Amino acid sequence: MFWPWRTFTTVVFYLRLALGLGGLLGNGLLLWHLGLHVPKGPLAVYALHLAAADLLFLGCQVAFAVAPALPGAPATLPFAVTFVAFAAGLWLLAALGLELCAAELFPRCQAGCRPRHRAGAVCGLLWALTPPAVLLPADACGLLRGGARPGACLRLHAAGAAWLLALVCAACGAGLALLLRAACSARPRPRLHGPVLGSALLLALCGLPYALLWSLRPALSLLPLFPPLANLLACVPPGARPLLYCTAGRQPGKRQPLRAVLQRALGDGTPPGPGGLALPMGTV
Repeated sequence: MFWPWRTFTTVVFYLRLALGLGGLLGNGLLLWHLGLHVPKGPLAVYALHLAAADLLFLGCQVAFAVAPALPGAPATLPFAVTFVAFAAGLWLLAALGLELCAAELFPRCQAGCRPRHRAGAVCGLLWALTPPAVLLPADACGLLRGGARPGACLRLHAAGAAWLLALVCAACGAGLALLLRAACSARPRPRLHGPVLGSALLLALCGLPYALLWSLRPALSLLPLFPPLANLLACVPPGARPLLYCTAGRQPGKRQPLRAVLQRALGDGTPPGPGGLALPMGTV
């Protein structure tokens, strides 16, 4: 009876470790090039912060999978800390999708009325809001220090589950809106549509179980197969995102440096205006 379970956990552990290490390498290279070599347009700013969140999430996954739990700390502490990075990536993916939707639906308004530093300000605000939004309910429910407060736990956890559901809907809804817009429009589609659509699809297929594990942790923890599978699947979207960028930016039949591929993928996020001219998005 215990042999199949041990084999299952071993296979899941090594798959999680391989996805985590591969994703760390890909996102590290992505962060390096976006931070130092790619011009900081608004879409590149979102992609830079999203790569940082993915790198942090995968680093936590690998570290907490390999290293034993911190001495004297609750066993749920690694889950709460890792979920902060997951939630930050979810916020940033939703913001990137909504930015693309706004650029697609209101190109002239985005080009003429867009504040210069909006992308950086939005990313900074999301980074500031994510830790309290995750850690306050976790502390009230006893995930950080023990000693749960049932009333506060119920209220804060319900609010946290509500905003988490709203973020998933926003990220997936933005991807669906871009897909419908591309299907109904004859204009050339910006290259970044592909990575955003792929990220939304991977979030719905692979990231949703991890979000459910956080929202329904007491119930789903009773299913021994669900937590390790949810952790494994949660590594897929951040690990695959650098490949999505490279696929969107590369030109068939040509070998180009990663810098040029990323600049092509992130540099034309604005749909063409009248006469086929791209409407500028501004810089950050």
